[in-house]
Amino acid sequence: MLRALGRWALRLAGWTVRGQIPPLPKFVAVVAPHTSNWDFVVGVAAMFALDLRVNWLGKHTLFRWPIGGVLRWLGGRPVRRDAPEGVVADIAATIREQPRFILALAPEGTRRRVEQWRTGFYHIAQAAHVPIVPVALDWGHREIVIGDPADPVDDAPRAIAALQRKYRREMARHPDQFWTGP
Repeated sequence: MLRALGRWALRLAGWTVRGQIPPLPKFVAVVAPHTSNWDFVVGVAAMFALDLRVNWLGKHTLFRWPIGGVLRWLGGRPVRRDAPEGVVADIAATIREQPRFILALAPEGTRRRVEQWRTGFYHIAQAAHVPIVPVALDWGHREIVIGDPADPVDDAPRAIAALQRKYRREMARHPDQFWTGP
C-alpha cells in the first residue's frame, strides 16, 4: 500500500525516477542538493515508491513529540550536532552488523548554503566497507536521479569532488542556497 501511495504522490507532483537502485544489500546514498524541507517529502515519497527501507540521520531536536515517533518509523536516527563524536563509528558498526542497510545522507547537513560538504557520509561508507550511491533531487526536471555506486577510495578529497560534480545549482529547489563549493 505504501508503494502505491509513494508512486501516486510522485506522479501527482510530476516527479519521475531516473536510474536504478543498485542490487546491493548495503550502501550510503548521498542525496543532494538539499535546500528545502520539501526535499524530505519527495525523498519519503520516493522511498515508498521504490519499496525501500532507508535510514537517515537528523538533528535530535526533530525527534520530539508529536512527530518523533513517525520520523523514527520513517528510518530517522537522531544525532546531536553539538556532540557528534562517535557517530561515524557507531553508524558504520551498525551497517556492518545488519544484513541490509541503506543510509541516506544530505552532505550539506542543512538546507542553508554551506561552504563545503560535511564528509561524514564518506567516512561512514569507508569504515563500513560499502559503496556510495549518488542521488540527485533535480527540481528543475522533477527527477530523482540515481547514479552508479562508487567505492570510497583512500583519496577522500578527489572522491568527494567527483561526487560533487554530479550535482548542479539548477537542480536545487532554491538555487541560491546551493553549496558554494571549494
